[in-house]
Amino acid sequence: MKKSVTLTDANKFPIWRQPIALLFIMTAAMPLSFSVWSALLNNFTIEVIGFDGADIGWLHGIREIPGFLAVGVIAIIIFMHEQTLALVSLLMLGAATTVTACFPHMAGILTITMLSSIGFHYYETINQSLQLQWLKKEEAPRKLGLLIGAGSGAALIAYVLLVLSWKSFNLSYNLVYLIAGAATVLITLYCVFAFPRFVTPHSQIKKMILRKRYWLYYALQFMAGARRQIFVVFAGFMMVEHFGMRVDQITYLYLINLVINMVAAPLMGRAVGRFGERNALLFEYLGLVLVFLAYGGIYFFDWGMVLAAALYVLDHIFFSLALAMKTYFQKIADPEDIAPTAAVAFTINHISAVFLPILLGYVWLYSPAFVFFSAAGFSAVSFGLALLIPRNPKKGLETVFSRLNPRWKTAT
Repeated sequence: MKKSVTLTDANKFPIWRQPIALLFIMTAAMPLSFSVWSALLNNFTIEVIGFDGADIGWLHGIREIPGFLAVGVIAIIIFMHEQTLALVSLLMLGAATTVTACFPHMAGILTITMLSSIGFHYYETINQSLQLQWLKKEEAPRKLGLLIGAGSGAALIAYVLLVLSWKSFNLSYNLVYLIAGAATVLITLYCVFAFPRFVTPHSQIKKMILRKRYWLYYALQFMAGARRQIFVVFAGFMMVEHFGMRVDQITYLYLINLVINMVAAPLMGRAVGRFGERNALLFEYLGLVLVFLAYGGIYFFDWGMVLAAALYVLDHIFFSLALAMKTYFQKIADPEDIAPTAAVAFTINHISAVFLPILLGYVWLYSPAFVFFSAAGFSAVSFGLALLIPRNPKKGLETVFSRLNPRWKTAT
């Protein structure tokens, strides 16, 4: 049986065996599979399978079903420790990635995508929970920014290798997916044997909870899921379909994006710590409104590929500020609520993700611009919701309306 260690005792370990090290290694392992899968997906589905906008919408709609069912994590952690579940999920993601190109048809790619998606979404759910439980509130924004940077660094390595070798060695989709998935599997196996089981002081509630005082966090998550799906599904697809970008070209774009984000993400984490969650999210959402409007404008004004690529990079920079939602919740939540609420929030985040790609996939066939204008509208709604975040959120002061509650006056 794996040895269990409290967080207090774990701080006495060498840094490479502490919880923060495990978070960094897992954060690096995941993109090796997921980022490579994403980089090749649009070219693979268009060139090998012959997808159109409706097909890619169906693929991503199916892919998001496990995210919608992330609330099932609550039932699993009754029987399985969160850390164990995170590692098992990473193994599933890596294993599914290795065989992605072995099924170059609709039924096959949907099945493998579903399996890899289960691993990805369950890992992300648990990882968010572990981050908020293992990191202290005062250091969370800075370290979350560093974790985002570490994930970008891992993806950067994968993209550099892909850009340098794709044309030079005439690589196949099958070989690249195999290597990327195997890397995640091997790193995860190292984590299984190198780290003890870390035990938090607050036992997590192992049932689904919906608290009225978290309503703003739920609403922000719902809107974030809607607009992010439009970007994830259609921004990269546009690059291949509209501009005809090859695998090495679109991977080069991802590479540039990651280099910038490796620098920007830690700075964004510091910015959240300095200026607060409210200001950070307002800045993010305003930026996203402008970016999505510009995406739509590409189809009206025939703007070139360079501008589209610049918008893609800006999009990711703004999205890195989403860590402010995590720290906002960390400040208002009861410690024992973190795991079940992370699962519920992940499900809420993916409610629209199941049907929106499918619906907008058909809209894409008639008006790609309208798809991006819809994302601008969702970002504008998010901006309005962010105005309701207090400047100094805490338990009992979850929204600007909390001060109107007589119980808040009593508590303070």
